[in-house]
Formats: sequence, structure tokens, C-alpha cells
Amino acid sequence: MASAGSERLSKEEYAKKKQLEEARKAGTAPAELDEDGNAINPHIPQYIAVAPWYLSDKKPGLKHQRIVDKQEFASINDWYTKGVRAGPRPTKFRKGACTNCGAMTHDVKNCCERPRKVGARFTGRDFKPDEVLLASDLALDYAGKRDRWNGYDSSEHTALMSKYEAIDKERRVLKREKDAEAVKAEGEDAAAVKNESDKEEGDEEGFKEGTGYNNAPIQKMDPKTRTTVRNLRIREDTAKYLYNLDPDSAYYDPKTRSMRENPNPTEKPQEQLYAGDNFARAGGDVSKFADMQLYSWDAYDRGQEVHPQAAPSQAELLHREFKVKKDQLKEQQKRLLSARYGGDEVSAEAPPRALLLAQTEEYVEYSRSGQVIKGGERQTARSRWEEDVLINNHTAVWGSWWQDSQWGYSCCHLLIKNSYCTGEAGRKLAAGPLAMATATSEKKEVQQEEEEEEEPPKSLMEERLQQLKTKGKGKEEEEERKKEQQQQDRLALALADEDRRARASTEEELTALDAGSTAGRKRKYNSLSADSVDVTDEQMEAYHLKRVHMEDPMRDFIGKE
Repeated sequence: MASAGSERLSKEEYAKKKQLEEARKAGTAPAELDEDGNAINPHIPQYIAVAPWYLSDKKPGLKHQRIVDKQEFASINDWYTKGVRAGPRPTKFRKGACTNCGAMTHDVKNCCERPRKVGARFTGRDFKPDEVLLASDLALDYAGKRDRWNGYDSSEHTALMSKYEAIDKERRVLKREKDAEAVKAEGEDAAAVKNESDKEEGDEEGFKEGTGYNNAPIQKMDPKTRTTVRNLRIREDTAKYLYNLDPDSAYYDPKTRSMRENPNPTEKPQEQLYAGDNFARAGGDVSKFADMQLYSWDAYDRGQEVHPQAAPSQAELLHREFKVKKDQLKEQQKRLLSARYGGDEVSAEAPPRALLLAQTEEYVEYSRSGQVIKGGERQTARSRWEEDVLINNHTAVWGSWWQDSQWGYSCCHLLIKNSYCTGEAGRKLAAGPLAMATATSEKKEVQQEEEEEEEPPKSLMEERLQQLKTKGKGKEEEEERKKEQQQQDRLALALADEDRRARASTEEELTALDAGSTAGRKRKYNSLSADSVDVTDEQMEAYHLKRVHMEDPMRDFIGKE
């Protein structure tokens, strides 16, 4: 979308603009720079490069395509300071402070201290320090305002857990002491007490360590289906999508709860807790079942009725017989080969095949310098294009030199691709074009000054002749100005006649206008023929200026105010 503030260009300006764009795309002209001095890619389409009218600042650039900086919000660790006292305790009462406790941050009505019989204002003792007021400029985002755990101190939970652990430890100590007293006692009462204590301890260990009733699967009742659903998931199990939180890692299908690929392929196999569903599919009896399936397909093609789904036992037995016969055939073939060509001791003592025949099937072709031309190990390509290819006597590749937003050769500093290398001379020429231009201009000025100094002094007669020449030139210029003024006056009269002709509505008015223009003379027969009409240059120019162009969309508003 073009900017609304862009001015209308003439044909020449538009042509120059197009030529500059083509030159920038071809690389012969430097790229356009934005406000920060960064080069703008000339191949970017116009609908992306040009800013819309509501964002246009009439400056080239791509800032309208950039994301606006987001507002910075408080982090998860920033929160209001509550219950914190500011500074040391005051030693005397301050004017405007709370009369009950002596703090400056609140008054008596809002004081949270216990109301004293005699306030600190009158006693002058036990002054409380000032509280830290809550910061009102804490910027919280949408989630931060609704986070119920925001500002929670994890040390409180640690203190609570340590408290319960200490209570549990004391309770165990008391239970051991109780068991020791029961052992000392005699009779059935001691045995009953011991059994009861063992039962309680076992229940507790089962609840804590998962060896008692807590390890049993939980049953759920679904009133709609009237069936009992057992929850076989253990709480210690980690969900598959939590092994790697990278969104680009293995795909997790929430519908089937499956993750086929390995979420952590870079870890060692012995250290991985979960290697994906495909790992489980590749182990166990999966490979055996796949072999049996392949055997069933081959047997069915040969006319044998084998179906692992319809008759799995029959397919298993036939597959076992097939493997036994196959092994027997291999052994028999091996024995025949050993009897004809020798046993294992001969094959073990034989040298490698490459040394035995002094040749291999690998074809390798070398050049005179010993480089591999064909065959051998294929080298990995570093790029799709050929690299380090030097042409036209260059000692550096194209793109090794950058100057004025253009690429070139670093060996000669030329900015034209596929050009012939000029060496050090090209460097000097590219390094100082401005210096050479300034030196040439300075030489010309010096020569002019020397010529002026060498001119001999003029006599009075020569000075008088020069003055007369300049005076004659002034008269000629004055005559030219008068001629131009007369021509402009004639053109203004011709334009006025064209305006009156355009406003003439009837043929009589037009005839009268023509008669007036010919100074009252009557028109003769054939007076409008091409030979007899005398049209001046000013009238032709006025006609072309006032002529209505039918393709002009504003033609109906010409001549109207």
C-alpha cells in the first residue's frame, strides 16, 4: 500500500527512479540506507518496503515491519515487601507519629499494636520502627495479577516440613521406649501391646514408603456406566511429555498418550529413563512376531494356508519347523564347501582378499600430482556451489572485498564481477578516486591563476574597446528580453481568445467571435481553406494548451471554479 504522503512524480523522475531500482537490484548501485545506516535489500517487494499511510514518516526503512517492544513486567520473584521494618528504632517521639507506638507510617486509628494504657508519646519508651510501605508501581502482567502463589515464601514450607519431621522423630522415639517397656513386662498383656505397636508401625511405614495399603490400586466408581475403574497409574510415574520440555523435541500425541520417538536422543542409552514407544516396540517378542508375519506371507504366496491371526498356534509351529530346516540346510552346505575347499583352519590362515589378489573392486583414479580424481571416499560438500575457484588471474574470490555497499575482489579492489584482475594498480586506483579528482581540479586552478598572472597589462585603448563590447552585449540581452515579453503577451491574448471560443454556446456567437478576431472584415468564399488561413505560433500553442483531452478524468471540471 503506497503512502498517502508520497508526491506525484513526473515521467522523467519516475524513469530515473526505475533505473535506480534496477541498478540496485543488479548490484551496480549502492543499496538504500535506513535511518540507522543499515542497507535495505532492494529485492524486497514494494508492498512490504513501503509503510502504510498511518505509519509513514517519509523516511526509508523497515521499522514498520518490526515488532513493537513489549512492556516489561515484574518478574516472578518481585513482590510487595510485607512486615518489614525500615531503619533503626527511634529514640524520641516525632511530630505526626502514632501516639500509641511512635511509628511515622500510620496514625492511632490504623495502629496494629496493642493499645497501651499510656502511649509512647507520653512515656517516651518502647518506640516501634517505621514499616516499609507497599510499592504501588509494581507492574504485573495478566497472569501475575491472578497468581495465587505470587509472593509465597518457600522457606515457610521448609520450616513447616522440618517441624513435622521433628514431631515424627519424637513420636518414633516414644514408641521405641514404649516397646522396650512392653518387652520387660510379662504375660499376655506384653504380647498384646507388642502386636498392637507392630501393627501401627507397619501401617505407618506402608503409608510412608509405599509397602502397605497405600501401594494398592485405587478403585473408582462411575455412576453412569456402573463399572469399577481401577487406576493403575503410580504417582511416581513421570508423564512422557515432561522428559523434555523443548517444543521441537519428540511429538506427543495427547489422544493416544503415545510418544514414538526418543525425547532425549543425545543422552547415553544406559542413563535414559524413557527412550520412546518405538524402543519398546523393537524389543521383546516384537521382532519374532514380525518374522512370523513375513514367513506367513511368503508361505501364502507359495500356496500354503497359513494365517497368524486366524490360527496363531499353527503359524508358530510351522515357523519353528521352517527355521529348523533352514539351519540344517545351512549346515549341510557349509560341510560340503569345507570338504571341497578346506575347513575353517584353511580360511583362518588365508590372507585378506585384497592382499591375495593384489586388487580390489574399488575403482580409484589419480592425477599426476597424486590427487584423487574419481573413486575413493566421497568428500562431504561444504556448499552447494563451487568454492575457492579463482578466475581471470584473480588471487581472491568474488565477495572477499566490500566497499560502498558493493562486493568485489580483495586482490585488486574491483567491484565488477568476472572482471580481469588489475593487481596493485587497481588497488591504488580504487583507493584514491576522490584524491585524483581533487588533485586534477587543483591543477586546473593553478594553471588558470598562472595564465592570469602571465597576461601583460592592457592599454587604455584596449580597456575602452572591451567596455564597448560588453555594452553591446547588454543591448542585445535587453532586446531579447523585450522579444520574450512580447511573445508572452501574444500568447496571453491567444489564450483569452480560446477561452471565449470555448464559452461560446451558439453558432452566431462563434461567427461574431471570428469576425471580431479578423477586425470586422467579412469572410470571403474559401476563406477557411488551408492556404488562406494564417495561424500564428501563439494561437497553435494556446489551442494545444486549451484542448480538452477525452482521456483526462478531470475534463468535466476544466474552466469551473
